[in-house]
Amino acid sequence: MTITYRTQKVGDVDVFYREAGRPGAPVLLLLHGYPTAGHMFRDLIPLLANDYHVIAPDLPGFGNTKAPPRGKFDYTFDHLAQVVTGFTEALNLKKYALYVFDYGAPTGFRVAAAHPERVTAIISQNGNAYEEGLSDVWGPYQAYWRSPSEQTREACRDALSPEAIRMQYLHGADPLKVSPDGYTLDTAYISRAGMDDIQLDLVLDYRTNVELYPAWQAYFRKHQPPLLAVWGDKDPFFLPAGAQAYKRDIPDAEVHLLNTGHFALETNASEIADLIHDFMSRKVRSTL
Repeated sequence: MTITYRTQKVGDVDVFYREAGRPGAPVLLLLHGYPTAGHMFRDLIPLLANDYHVIAPDLPGFGNTKAPPRGKFDYTFDHLAQVVTGFTEALNLKKYALYVFDYGAPTGFRVAAAHPERVTAIISQNGNAYEEGLSDVWGPYQAYWRSPSEQTREACRDALSPEAIRMQYLHGADPLKVSPDGYTLDTAYISRAGMDDIQLDLVLDYRTNVELYPAWQAYFRKHQPPLLAVWGDKDPFFLPAGAQAYKRDIPDAEVHLLNTGHFALETNASEIADLIHDFMSRKVRSTL
């Protein structure tokens, strides 16, 4: 098993991505969240690559993907989804299962709702699509959504701090199992020049995701994509109720709550890989 590191031009964006597995095998497209990048899948990819063609791009504004600066590129979730769609088309990915986490969920759900025929399955790891999944931690962000101003924007800036990034990794997780490499690298990415305003723009635009929850739920009900929710149940941002809510629209959805935090792959990669193998073998392989 070899992981390769590549770049694909999509418009004015150079999308950096990790790739492993055999071309022609069922495709798993891994979409990361805030504040990380495709490196969050560093433990998962080797566990999946023998059976799947695994691809993990860095979204614009994150990791090693190169996009134009703020003012020349709209840092919105609609635009992130457009880039991901263009990326899949440039790689000629006709069908793929989506693994979505955090920001990867609203990005991936936009892609799935626009092209339901391409999506073979959804694996949601702390990737929310229901209001009951939002915790009280979202209070400052919701205040910013309701009344955008310099004051409410500044109130969200603490989320960009090294302490806040470290907390995302450690809250609810066994600290002895969380490598410092992940949050140290994420802190370096977020501290780059101009990144703070890009991230605060995305915080403001997150309100469009909540507005789209009913549309995504309608997509789930109509198309019934096979769905596996694997959820760190100590996540301070996205509550277990958000995982259970999938079963309301997809009765056959499979939900597994794990005794860990937001970055569940840091502590439970092997368990999540086993759940994916079992799920995909039953729900996807037979349909390809």
